[in-house]
Amino acid sequence: MSFRPDRPPPRVMGIVNATPDSFSDGGRFLDPGAALAHARRLIAEGAHILDLGAESTRPGAEPVPAEVEIERLVPLVRAILAESDVAISVDTMKPEVARAAVAAGASIWNDVTALRHDPASLDAAAEMDCEVVLMHMQGEPRTMQAEPRYDDVVGEVAAFLADRAEAALAAGVARGRIWLDPGVGFGKHMIRHNLPVLGGLARIVALGFPVLLGASRKSFIGALDGGAAPDARLGGSIAAALAGAEAGVAAVRVHDVAETSQALKVWAAIRQAGGA
Repeated sequence: MSFRPDRPPPRVMGIVNATPDSFSDGGRFLDPGAALAHARRLIAEGAHILDLGAESTRPGAEPVPAEVEIERLVPLVRAILAESDVAISVDTMKPEVARAAVAAGASIWNDVTALRHDPASLDAAAEMDCEVVLMHMQGEPRTMQAEPRYDDVVGEVAAFLADRAEAALAAGVARGRIWLDPGVGFGKHMIRHNLPVLGGLARIVALGFPVLLGASRKSFIGALDGGAAPDARLGGSIAAALAGAEAGVAAVRVHDVAETSQALKVWAAIRQAGGA
């Protein structure tokens, strides 16, 4: 997964939440067999990457002990890789969980705290030599939606991500291993902050690192569409993915892999036919 300046269609990262309290799928994939079946379906639908999470990061979510995350994740990583060569990302803020998942075969550490949760995180990322996604979040999951405030949300998000990238580089993480994520829905007002971030993605891309966009089924879509439930936000999720593609993001993190993949293929074909 290396950054390409010619702006190819973003890769599609499919979401597998092995948690009892995900905002979108409500624990449907907590059972290991159900999680593996879901992973197989996402691969068949065209996912380039699977993002496996065992601790919910929805607003108000309670922490999960590292040993519980490891118990949920490691067997799933091994089971997927026993039958597929898909790239696997592990969505965790704990370095011990990331180490266990990478030892089992995961190649990406997706950290919503941008390696700030644990003082050992930066060194662990450098030592593992895996790819690492640094995400912006104001606050922490339990409190992040309690009156988030910004003077210039895009500028502040960009400055934070640039600072965290520099911290990772200083710790020994290779530049080509670093990804950035603006953190749509994490410590941001549904409309006042998320929409400017989506509209300003090109400023994040301009930092020179590949960007991962995770806007799938987020609450801002429901806020714009009469309170649509998470499973009724496909159209808005695709619109956000296409906005990311136009801005040059390297990957989109989505629940609906088949539909998003089709939309991106059509988008890319139209751009190519128009000489874009």
